[in-house]
Amino acid sequence: MTVHFIGAGPGAADLITVRGQRLIETSPVCLYAGSLVPAELLAYCPPGARLVDTARLTLDEIITELVTAAKAGQDVARLHSGDPSVFSAVAEQMRRLDEAGVEYDVTPGVPAFAAAAASLGREFTVPGVAQTVILTRTAERATAMPPGEDLATLGASRSTMVLHLAVQRIDAVVAELVPSYGEQCPVAVVARASRADELIVRGTLADIAEKVAAAGIKRTAVIVVGAALTASAFPDSHLYSADRCRP
Repeated sequence: MTVHFIGAGPGAADLITVRGQRLIETSPVCLYAGSLVPAELLAYCPPGARLVDTARLTLDEIITELVTAAKAGQDVARLHSGDPSVFSAVAEQMRRLDEAGVEYDVTPGVPAFAAAAASLGREFTVPGVAQTVILTRTAERATAMPPGEDLATLGASRSTMVLHLAVQRIDAVVAELVPSYGEQCPVAVVARASRADELIVRGTLADIAEKVAAAGIKRTAVIVVGAALTASAFPDSHLYSADRCRP
């Protein structure tokens, strides 16, 4: 059997990959975070599949479910919101499965930052403006950040920065980033990206905290900071330049 870690996407059910959908359809056991994974995806599960909402389970309880399925020879669709490569808590599950000798694989999904970029209608890497994207979070109500990964240090590059799990402390985020980016740096907060109830708030570091509070955004949102959000006077990419494309 195999545990299939599947990126379920940012929220819209139709953003699941074809591979991810096929694995759900053929797995007799499905573990999913009910608070984040769209319920519509569960309709792809085969008849009689065991469905386990992991939203309130501990890591030990989740591993018990996976190992039990392994002993029964049943494939598992383990659904994670967004993409498993970032902020998914997949690493500790893989470590436990390695110790238990259980096979697993990973199917990528659409990450929240990509869904946010699509909703904003912006590219986060703009020629001459920003060619680096930093994906990070804050340590509030979570594991501590490693040394050197504080916002002040990361912000020194003035790269496009996307913060996950941080909207509840937007005031502190602003205070840490203003010295590097400046008060007039554009910011966008995208809540529930790709979902029917998606909400976008745009502003600058000077006013975004007030706007977020007024909108009532408290969770399931990403904060995007950087000049790429509003850049218009930038050079064309070399990718399609006449010099490159000329025979």
